[in-house]
Amino acid sequence: ILEIIKTYRNHNPQEVALKLSGKNLPLQMIVQQIEGWQKAKDKLPSWHSIGYIVFPVRLSIEQCSSETTAKYKAEIVRKGNIIDLTGGFGVDGYYFSKHCKSVTYIEQNEVLYEIAKHNFNILNARNVVCINGDGLAFLRQSKNSFDTIFIDPARRSESGKKVFQLADCEPNVTDNLAFLFEKSNQILIKTSPLLDIDKTIADLRFVKEVHIISVDNECKEVL
Repeated sequence: ILEIIKTYRNHNPQEVALKLSGKNLPLQMIVQQIEGWQKAKDKLPSWHSIGYIVFPVRLSIEQCSSETTAKYKAEIVRKGNIIDLTGGFGVDGYYFSKHCKSVTYIEQNEVLYEIAKHNFNILNARNVVCINGDGLAFLRQSKNSFDTIFIDPARRSESGKKVFQLADCEPNVTDNLAFLFEKSNQILIKTSPLLDIDKTIADLRFVKEVHIISVDNECKEVL
């Protein structure tokens, strides 16, 4: 299967699916890997060049940080123990691991968790602890505190509609702010480029810095 993916990874994924249909092969997985590899060429060039990286479904690739923005976030943190409450594909977690003493990566989607855990191993990120579960729930039962809490709230409602205000995202950071500060003195939040910055500063009350990240003249993240 790996050889098939390597052979066809520069081809149109849907054409590959048609070409290989009728054969006893996991077509959905093969197409997913080809699509992921192609998207990673510009978004995650270092990962793109490494064999055996496993890619998730298209939406997870589209929503994850790029290599450029993940490296920027890691430069902001740079030290200590960090917990990533919404780990996703693990891009941010990996680049945090290159600067921080330890990273606790948490992801509630089991498939995404298994993919990230595999990739951390391939990338030799030995200081990452992977946990499959709800980030806030884990934090509530944990006796540990952390130098930094990183959170990238999901910006889609239950109906799939895009949202961008923090109160509409999941988990709701504003409602859980007091609890989060019981576990860390520093919280880094990845938010939408559409965020109302003035309103968010008022809602969060303890904002020290706002970072607006643009890549190739396009705003990608507000931190």
